[in-house]
Amino acid sequence: MAPENDEVDRIVRSWKRERPDLDFSPLEVLSRVGRLAKLLDRARKDAFHKSKLESWEFDVLAALRREGAPYQLSPKALLKQTLVSSGTMTNRIDRLVENGLVIRREDPNDGRGVLVEMTTAGLTRVDAAITRLVDAEALLLASLSRSEQHRLAESLRRLSIDVVEQDSTD
Repeated sequence: MAPENDEVDRIVRSWKRERPDLDFSPLEVLSRVGRLAKLLDRARKDAFHKSKLESWEFDVLAALRREGAPYQLSPKALLKQTLVSSGTMTNRIDRLVENGLVIRREDPNDGRGVLVEMTTAGLTRVDAAITRLVDAEALLLASLSRSEQHRLAESLRRLSIDVVEQDSTD
């Protein structure tokens, strides 16, 4: 059975004692989200490491994998999905080509264009990584029922949309 209190409870209790004039309910939520994010980051790094991938390699290969066969996108489409600069993407593609995980192909619809296509080795690695990642994330959520996970996902989705909208209006 899980403990009734966690480190955030201890921190919030201390703050309430020292600053009873403040409402610490945001810390009760977001400090837990932050701590869970660190655990998730560790689980992701471990899943990628076991699959012999760096996080950035997984990001690019996963974008290609989600496209379906023949697992190819333009560098511009990869930029949009991975949110990096064009120079960074060029370097990443170069390294993935060197590692045999992607190849560059001429875009048949645009003689000057290029498509980045995942190789069989890239497909094998990204599939292994996503399997390990999903398994690790399931373990992190194992103490919650499916309905609790669904409610949490819905709440986090709503919060994420609201925060992104607030950020874009600033």
